Amino acid sequence: MPRTKKTWTEKMQAKPPHHVVLEKDFAGVRRGSRLHISSPLAIAAELRKIPPGETVSIQQFRKNIARGQNCDATCPVSTSLFLRIVAEHAWEEHMAGNQAIESLPPFWRVIDPGSPLSRKLSFDQAWITLQREIERQAVEEQG
Repeated sequence: MPRTKKTWTEKMQAKPPHHVVLEKDFAGVRRGSRLHISSPLAIAAELRKIPPGETVSIQQFRKNIARGQNCDATCPVSTSLFLRIVAEHAWEEHMAGNQAIESLPPFWRVIDPGSPLSRKLSFDQAWITLQREIERQAVEEQG
């Protein structure tokens, strides 16, 4: 009997964040490194720390998380997966009318509209570009 596909809401409830010490090199992270493996909920919380109008590369985002967790690195594979889960869940919630844009985790501050990750999203990459522009203009008007 085939398993039913998990919803984005169910995927948001992944295992809690944890750390591992790598026994071998993995995805550009050296053996012996303390690797942080986050969770979708923790990724959403980290996204909220990025000020409006600012963008951060996924690499810098991972470095910031690792530093905050006293780790050498944050897992690049799970971070990308969790960013997608957060983005898809946020989009679904917004489109259902459950959340205003202002209350969403601002995934557009990290997911570049031209990135391979953005091409996997179920919505148009132009929406990310639009959100970045709206925030940039709002910050300019305030300051």
